[in-house]
Amino acid sequence: MDSVVPESVELVAPVPADEVPSGPRSRRRGRATLLIATAAVLGLVAGTCAGYLVQADREPTKLPSLSQPVVARAKGPGPEPLSAARDHRVKTGGDLRKLLIDRPKGAKAGDWAGDDGWMNLTEYADSYKKPVGAFGNLITDQFRRAAVVTWKQGSTYSVEIRLVQYRQEETLKASEAAENGHYWAEKESGTKSWSVPGTGDGMAYVHTRPDTTPGYLPVYSAEAHAWRGDVAMEVWIYDTKPIPKDKIMDLAKRQVGRL
Repeated sequence: MDSVVPESVELVAPVPADEVPSGPRSRRRGRATLLIATAAVLGLVAGTCAGYLVQADREPTKLPSLSQPVVARAKGPGPEPLSAARDHRVKTGGDLRKLLIDRPKGAKAGDWAGDDGWMNLTEYADSYKKPVGAFGNLITDQFRRAAVVTWKQGSTYSVEIRLVQYRQEETLKASEAAENGHYWAEKESGTKSWSVPGTGDGMAYVHTRPDTTPGYLPVYSAEAHAWRGDVAMEVWIYDTKPIPKDKIMDLAKRQVGRL
């Protein structure tokens, strides 16, 4: 994952959506089911033939008139449009970067912040372990755009926050993206989790066991996932020492508040 980390630290990328197991597979139909279905089809054919014979002996039924009574048009002004404060589509339809929380004063911006605060489809897919598979899945999921803010404080503490927006013409992909984050976060051993207030199913996680690689400093991590409308929120923290709960919860609550 192209996240904020010390120069001497090598991190494992976040888990991809294409590796999430699908739902339960459909149960295979047995031979008995097949025989019942065949009998039902034969019965339907026989009933249809009998129906045609009965109908052939009847007088034709007159069709109703095509003209219909005119419905009076409603009078008075139409409903007032939603204000920008109430219409979440208006809020997320503008510059998505403005909904990101501000970088702390004195903190340095990370070099991995994308192109001017934006991450295009290729850049976002490249943050997964399997970029090629993630790229295809993101197209299927109707990825629209992603905004990102990153910062680094001191020599080891780093943060990355992403707002990933989907077109959602058919399904709630932002919700599915958050669920994907929950799934992989919970698979980490030594993980503690808490609900993020005001999100419904948003969760924050602290991984108490560091990622260790010979020759590198141990890296602790924390993350949070939530969604609002068509936007999925991802918050990541990395450090060479354990990350307290209040750090990830504070960032998650403030970022959700901006949505």
